[in-house]
Parts: sequence; C-alpha cells; structure tokens
Amino acid sequence: SPEDEPKLNGSSFPSAAQSCMLNFSGPEGYIDSSNEPPLPDGAFLHCTYTVTVYTGYGVELQVKSVNLTDSEQLSIRGVDERGSLLVLANQTLLVEGQVIRSPTNTLSVYYRSTPEGSMGVFQLHYQTFRLSCPLPKRPHFGEVSVLDLLPGGTARFHCHMGYHLQGEPLLTCMNASLPVWSSKEPSCRALCGGTVKNATVGRVLSPSPHHGPNATQDCSCSWSLEAPKDQRLHLHLERLALGPTDRLVLWSGLDASSVVLFDSGHGGQIPFEGVISEGPAVRIQFITDQPNHSTGFNIRYEAFERGHCYEPYLQNGNFTTSDPLYGVGAVVQFTCDLGHSLEQGPPVIECISARDPYWNDTEPLCKAQCGGDLTGPGGVILSPNWPEGYGEGEDCSWRIHVREDKQVLLDVQLLNISDSDILTITDGDSDVTTHIPAHYVRGGSPFKFSSTTPDLIITFHSDPAGLIFGKGEGFIINYMEVSRNDSCQDLPEIQNGWKTTSHVILVRGARITYQCDPGYDLVGRETLTCQLDLSWSSQPPFCEKIMYCSDPGHVEHSTRSLSDPKLLVGTTIQYSCNPSFILQGGATITCYGREPGTPVWTSRLPHCVLAEATAGSTLEGGSIALAIFILVLLLSVLLGGAYVYVTRCRYHSNLRLPLIYPHPYRQITVETEFDNPLYETGGDTREYEVSI
Repeated sequence: SPEDEPKLNGSSFPSAAQSCMLNFSGPEGYIDSSNEPPLPDGAFLHCTYTVTVYTGYGVELQVKSVNLTDSEQLSIRGVDERGSLLVLANQTLLVEGQVIRSPTNTLSVYYRSTPEGSMGVFQLHYQTFRLSCPLPKRPHFGEVSVLDLLPGGTARFHCHMGYHLQGEPLLTCMNASLPVWSSKEPSCRALCGGTVKNATVGRVLSPSPHHGPNATQDCSCSWSLEAPKDQRLHLHLERLALGPTDRLVLWSGLDASSVVLFDSGHGGQIPFEGVISEGPAVRIQFITDQPNHSTGFNIRYEAFERGHCYEPYLQNGNFTTSDPLYGVGAVVQFTCDLGHSLEQGPPVIECISARDPYWNDTEPLCKAQCGGDLTGPGGVILSPNWPEGYGEGEDCSWRIHVREDKQVLLDVQLLNISDSDILTITDGDSDVTTHIPAHYVRGGSPFKFSSTTPDLIITFHSDPAGLIFGKGEGFIINYMEVSRNDSCQDLPEIQNGWKTTSHVILVRGARITYQCDPGYDLVGRETLTCQLDLSWSSQPPFCEKIMYCSDPGHVEHSTRSLSDPKLLVGTTIQYSCNPSFILQGGATITCYGREPGTPVWTSRLPHCVLAEATAGSTLEGGSIALAIFILVLLLSVLLGGAYVYVTRCRYHSNLRLPLIYPHPYRQITVETEFDNPLYETGGDTREYEVSI
C-alpha cells in the first residue's frame, strides 16, 4: 500500500536513501539481496524488483532463504485483472520453501532495509508457469464440458431437455495477462411458446421467470407440436403446480375447434397418467398474470405409431422392457434412482388390446423419501420430494449404520434451505451418545463430514408456515462407509519428473506436488490433496515432452508466414519486410528440438530497416573496406622489401634473426549453442520449466 512506501522527502526516514528498481523478463531467475552493494553508514535501501513475463504465463516465486530483522520489510505483490495491487505475502508469513504464484503475468518484490541501514538476507527463485481460465459455471438446468482451461481451450454448454441456451454455446479461453473466457457463460431458459416440427421426444416447460424493469405483468404462451405422419402424441404431466389464476389447456389439434384434452380451468382430476392426441398435432396454451412466480408445469411428450403403446417414462428412475417397439404384449419393469422409492403405481405394466393398444396401468412415481433406515455401504439422501421443492412442516430422520469397523463420510453436495428450516447432523447412536456439531442452513458451500462411530443420524425440519422466509432449493447428501485409517496411500513417482510432500505422514489435508524435468510439461493437477475420505483429490499427473516453441513474436515493419500455427518442432517462420524496408538477418527461423531441454528457435529475429539507411551504411562500409585494402597493400610492399633485404644479406652479416618464431598453442573446443532470443541470453544456459 502507498503508506508502506518510503517517504524520501519526509521525516520518517533519513535523507541518505538509496533506491533501486530492477526489471526481469526471462522465464527463470533469482532475486538475491547479496547482489546489492554495501550501504554507507547512515543510509538505508529500498528496492523494487519487477518480473514481467509473456501474457498467458504467470510468475511462480519460491522462497529459498529469508532472514530479516523486525524492522525490515519484504512484500511480494501481484496485480489483479483490473490492474489493482494485491499483497500476496510479506516478511511475517514467508518461510523457506514457500511457493507464491501471481494471478497475472506480473509480480513485484518490494524490499526496505532498516533506517540504520542494516540489511538481512533473502533469496527468491522465480520461474514461469501457465495461467489458465477459471472453471466456467455450470448453468442451471444445463451442463458444461471443458476440454482445457489453458489459452486456446474450449468450454461447450448445452441445456437439459425443454430448456434453450441463451448465449454462446462454445467459449474459448483467451490469452491475456489474466486469461479470460471469450464471452460470459450462457444460461438455460424455458421459452414462452414455440413450434416443434417432427416432434418425437421432448419437453414443454412453463416459461422461466423474467426479473427487472422489463418484466411483463401478464403472460400468454402457446406451443404447437407436430408429430411425424401417421403418429400420435402422448403427453405426460410430470409436474403441475398452478396458481389460482393460472390456466393450462391442451388441445388435440392446432385450430380452435380441436378437442380439448385437458383444461385446468374446468377443475376435475389431473390426469397424471397423461393424455393421448387423436392425430399427429397438439396445441398447449398457458395463461398467467404472475409470470415470475415459482409455480408452473412440466410436460413430457413422445410420439408413437398406431398399433403400439407409447414409450413409458419414469422421472427419477428407469425401466427395462421385453419389446423396445412397445407392441402388444410388451412388459415394462420400473426401478427408482438412489434416494427414491416407487409410489402411486405398480412396478410392472403390460401393453394390451390389439385393436387399440394401451398400458394396463399407469407408470408409477419415484419420490424422494422423508427419512428411513440406511444400512448399505453407500447411498444418497435427498430433501423430500426432490427434485421438486420440499413441503411445509416436513419432519424427517435418516439413520445410517455401517460396519462396526468403519465410519460414515458425508459429502454434502447441495444445501439450500430457508432460515426457518433446520438440518441437524448427529454423530453416534442417539441412545448412547449425541453430539450435534452444527446446524447447517441456507447458502452453505459443499462440504464433507466424517463420523467417529459407525452410526450417524440426519434430521430435517421445515417451517410449518413457510411464509416469512419461504423455502429453499433443498439438499443432496451422499454418504459412504470408509476405513478408520488415518492416512492416505502414498502416490507413485512420475517419469521425467519428481514429487514433494507437505507432510511426512499423509494425513488428511496433506498435499503432494508434482513437477517435471526441464523440457517437459505437466499434464493434470499439479497438487493433490488427501481428502476426508482418505482418497486423493485427483489422479496423479504425468510429464509430457515439450514439442513446441514459444511464439517468438512479430518483427516491426514486416509480415510473417508460419508452416504450423501450433509451432511444433520443425515449424519454420519466414519474415518478409514491407516495401521500403530491407531485411537484416536470416529471413527464416526454425523450431529446433534438443535433448535435454525445451525446443528453441535456431536464430534471433531479423530486423527490417529503411532501404536508404541500409544503402548509406553499405556505401560507408564500402569506403572503409577500400581504405583497409590500400593499407594492407602498402604493408605488403614494405614487408616484401624487408624480406628481400634480409634474405640477400643474411650470409654477409653476423646478425642472426629467426625468421619463424615458435608459438605454443592449446586445442580450443567451442560448444555451439543456438542463440535463442526468448529464453536464453548471453552465456546463460539455464532452462526453465512450465507447470500447468
């Protein structure tokens, strides 16, 4: 922060202040206090070391050593996506071996000595690592599949049946100082009305609420469904929760004179078994004056041929059949998903009547239960009536018992209940010992809880009125029996890399970090954590040989052509200067693979200079060459004359001059290295590692 910076002209520090600013841009290096010269008496030092790397990369800083007095300051800082300063660590938190990563491609270290001028010791090692986009949010009523979080990676979105995607279906991770997705995550919404041609299987849902100043106060939506020729439609009312002024009408046809299959405005029993059209078309109309309330409907439709029964459907369950065409005599058997049980219908139905086939009974319902005794090795506990909302006045209790030498692990994936509802977790048999660790209420993040005994009780109470705070979405809790061991199993070493552990014993919370040898990229999670159930948070990664060069960049006043946009080994880049410019240097560079080490470019980038300047320099160079030639010619004449004189007079003089001077020499071996402008400077042959 600004108040931490030294005030050179103020009274806080002596006037004899020494300042320095050092900039680093290489992929790897050291920030070392021993490089600073000794300070004169009465002076103090303040320095800022700034590391800036290519966009798409971050700076990983590791503390090699730190020994500072209480009066010294050492602050490690980053920059967020808005350019604001972030303090990542300071001298009070730094320990040897600690690793700090920047959120963007810039990191700075600020050091200030004591006012008396005494200096401690610190050494920090930095290297680059690949930055990535954040994991995109899964849309409500939809899914997202992510191929890669690194720049260039994509995320593809799709919606559940009946919902339509609002926004871009495919996002790309864009390279920047902090990589970001190319667009905002889309949402999944149910639309107000529409037409479906060649309708086979699908859903019609009450429209999603609209909030804000543009929300309409009344709503009338109409859907038209047209099945293939000579087929009919079966409409199954999965959910029907209409307000007092809402109205839902189903017609067997598209015009106003069609037969009404169902009209909620006329009262009567709701046909949960569904309705069947007389022909291939159905029209659905929904009228409401409260478009933003939580009530509505879900209607599933499926087309079927005459002479067959329609395909059954079981929400929150599945079925098996003896005839996939559902002809007369077909038998269907239903089963429910975990956490649900069959209600309001038989587990087996049959297609009967050859003249006009129909099912001899309706499909059953699979409903989430309010409580029960659970003794299996694992399962799921759902809020009553899940995935629909739970009711008022629910009073549920689930008792979980596993084998005596085991314990229970709860994985709370979703917990969204109102402030007036209570979920309680009890560790142990309530007849022996009762321990209530906490009450968990609305908006809790996913968490895990492990019992100390083989017994665990979960109770849920919902507000009988539910008027003040309303109701939440509900909850999903997975449970499993786990071993009572206190540590995770050790993970193997990886080829072309190594691992480090945070603890000698791999207790819960311990971490194993993998790194790769120079010339290899890490594929997978870099850090794995020992979880509460004594399993690792993900599979170990592996090291993959780097087979590409980093982008060398563009040359000013030129264009370039690439043989491979991925810059794999063997890729060539050819540079061509714009008109009026002449190329200095090689026009082509090649990505060269080497062992060991990362691939490098075979030469530095060329330059494009103005043709006039080049001509002038060429002419000047020619004049210098001519002058040198004349000088050499004169020296040759003089030396030749001297040689003739000596050879003719040597026999007539007592002077003996050696004509050849012996000169000892040593064999010199020169190791040729490619001069890589990106990651090698001067004689520094250190390599760097990119961790993903």
